[in-house]
Amino acid sequence: MRISVKGRYALASVITIAKESARGSNVSVNTIAESLGISKIYLEQVFAQLKKVNLLISVKGPKGGYRLAKPPEKITVWEALSTLELGLTEQPEDTVGGSAPEIEMAIRTLVFDPLDESVKERLSAITFRDLLDFAEKQESNRAFMLNM
Repeated sequence: MRISVKGRYALASVITIAKESARGSNVSVNTIAESLGISKIYLEQVFAQLKKVNLLISVKGPKGGYRLAKPPEKITVWEALSTLELGLTEQPEDTVGGSAPEIEMAIRTLVFDPLDESVKERLSAITFRDLLDFAEKQESNRAFMLNM
């Protein structure tokens, strides 16, 4: 399975927003774009989709920016990626359904349906709190190694 650049940027950006939201701050698109090395225009497109499904809130004004619509432990990776990665939620087309429906049913029932369910189950089990905690631990480890 491949996750597009859009999906990977969304994950990184939402982790960044979660980190700042914990401090009670809104995060501007410029700040995220600069810290992650991502195009501001591209991020705005990603954020528009995440706002549409109520994962992000935008705040206007001098201290404006983005913040999470819910606590990071209440937002799953599945929620974010299924919004951006249409391939995660699309039903596969029939392969040989017209000429061999029994083979099509076997493939779908024993391969594709369990695979789709496994992906959804795994991504639903990971929250942005998990990602944020892991990233912060890595940051602490890196700081520790640099001080040695």
